Amino acid sequence: MPKPIVAIVGRPNVGKSTLFNRIVGKPLAIVDEVAGTTRDRIYADAEWNGVLFTLVDTGGLEVEGSLDDLAAQVRAQAQLAIAEADAIIFVTDVKEGLTPSDKDVARILHRSAKPVVLAVNKVDNPALRQDAVEFHQLGIHPLFPISALHGIGTGDLLDEVVSSLPTEAEEIETEAAKIAIVGRPNVGKSLLLNRLLGQERAIVSEVPGTTRDAIDTFLEWEGIPLVLIDTAGIRRRGRIVPGVEKYSVIRALRAISRADVVLLLLDASEGVTAQDTHIAGFCLEEGKSVVLVVNKWDLIEKDEYTMQDYIQHVRTRLKFLSHAPLLFISALTGEGVDEVIPLALQVRQERFTRIPTGELNRFLQDIMARHAPPSKGRRRLKVYYATQAAIDPPTFVFFVNDPQLVHFSYKRYLENRLQERLGLTGTPLLLKFKKRRK
Repeated sequence: MPKPIVAIVGRPNVGKSTLFNRIVGKPLAIVDEVAGTTRDRIYADAEWNGVLFTLVDTGGLEVEGSLDDLAAQVRAQAQLAIAEADAIIFVTDVKEGLTPSDKDVARILHRSAKPVVLAVNKVDNPALRQDAVEFHQLGIHPLFPISALHGIGTGDLLDEVVSSLPTEAEEIETEAAKIAIVGRPNVGKSLLLNRLLGQERAIVSEVPGTTRDAIDTFLEWEGIPLVLIDTAGIRRRGRIVPGVEKYSVIRALRAISRADVVLLLLDASEGVTAQDTHIAGFCLEEGKSVVLVVNKWDLIEKDEYTMQDYIQHVRTRLKFLSHAPLLFISALTGEGVDEVIPLALQVRQERFTRIPTGELNRFLQDIMARHAPPSKGRRRLKVYYATQAAIDPPTFVFFVNDPQLVHFSYKRYLENRLQERLGLTGTPLLLKFKKRRK
């Protein structure tokens, strides 16, 4: 089940990114005194009192322009944050005091059914704590005076946040295979969905960012129930404009978390970009099966070497998805589209592969004989035995003398050989190393 989402919202330069870094425990968000430094959303897994959730840092709710434009943008972003997040941390600045933008957002939050926690930031001394009382005018309770920079009051704030999160996901579980269509804006996600469905299910436009929701479509494919999830495009870092598109990304991330298989669309005319690798990395972190779909193949001038050169380009840029199969299609003309769903279903089936313990360990002895475990100084890694602990995705536990001796390259070696042995083409393997107890 996808983790709950907590969104941090507020005006520029009130300390949202500082609070984000404080909660996740590392400096993932850029912090600067210049207003508007965070131009793209940043997300990370966080944990408090044993409760796991996804924390999303967002850009400021103000934009340049007239007061009317500002009010419109504030409403659009606040409403979408409310719709997509399970809980919201509304950050204000005690040193700047209560502003019209704060009041505008508060009015929208009052009309929602989502849990909202008000954090009055930059309360670094007792005098400022008294000034925080002003924010009771917003009518949002409870109110927490905090200092994100120094960590003052953040524990109490998080206690309230996690207590407001749903204990059970509201999403209705089905036996259907869930396939998410993801990628940057304007790579053809909605067009592919329409081609697969044979009808105009989603809006198709040449304007990037048309799809702002993750649209679930239920269908049967040769008697097999499916859920296709079309998502909003994910822009390159720094290119998300203020407004609707920013919060649409939250739903795209949730869609990846919900899916069994992710169709990652690449634009053949642009090649693999940095943002493509960013999305692919999130898929890998979530343990999702991936099919790499190169769309707009009809736009490429070809000779006898074109496809092989392009395969090499994709494999070089996405080395960490070497297990993912690669398809070349044109959602516009229909070329190759008939292969998409069958391949996605094959990849999903591989998530349930299981190998008997005896067979696994015989294979392990063979591959270790070919490539002995590495040593660190005078100590050499010893792998005693392994077992498959879970499926969906296949998870293997290796019992060793010291997990600290497991080098990344040797872990990758074991993973690649297991991929070959099991014949898996699109599903990642999860390898865990534990110290064997005597």
